[in-house]
Amino acid sequence: MKKTILKADNIIKNYGDLNVLKGANLTVNEGEIISIVGASGAGKTTFLQILGTLETPDSGNLIIKDTNTTTLSDNKLSAFRNEHIGFVFQFHQLLPEFTALENICIPAYIKGESRALAEKKAAKLLELLNLTNRSNHKPSQLSGGEQQRIAVARALINSPSIIFADEPSGNLDSKSSKELHQLFFTLRDSIGTSFVIVTHNEELANMTDRKMTIVDGII
Repeated sequence: MKKTILKADNIIKNYGDLNVLKGANLTVNEGEIISIVGASGAGKTTFLQILGTLETPDSGNLIIKDTNTTTLSDNKLSAFRNEHIGFVFQFHQLLPEFTALENICIPAYIKGESRALAEKKAAKLLELLNLTNRSNHKPSQLSGGEQQRIAVARALINSPSIIFADEPSGNLDSKSSKELHQLFFTLRDSIGTSFVIVTHNEELANMTDRKMTIVDGII
């Protein structure tokens, strides 16, 4: 039986009078890829940000790797997030002045790893993603698909238990989208990473192990 990586229990989130999440629940197992779909404004991104500990729920519990993240102080939560969680966004958010290799290394530097170790891990990821020949290129010298794969490598550098992706292929052409979607499954099969993906892309959503739909703030 696969181990539970994440359990969100009765997550409620309001913004003033707006009830965005009304008791959302989700369990994610080791090596599982889950998609979250729903109409615009249904609460998908808010839920993803809470699952990724970037937002705090008004009530409910979020347990990741046997840790109730809602009880952690800000400093401990930041350290926990850096070690256990990876993020991929619609816009790659690479730093333009740094090379692909340097961008990948940033979370490892934040964790306190040496430059030599971080660069060794980044080089392995570049090899895994078939981007070794682009390691010294800056983002402006990379295609959209290559930039997003560098963003995926950056999310993987600290060997997180789970990666959260918010419309990861929303800014890519159809060929690059297909390649990125396949990459998620290749990574799951090769290194066992779990993914939770918010997407409007029906093809991607239908590929995942489970497709969850948010309607009026409830899964």
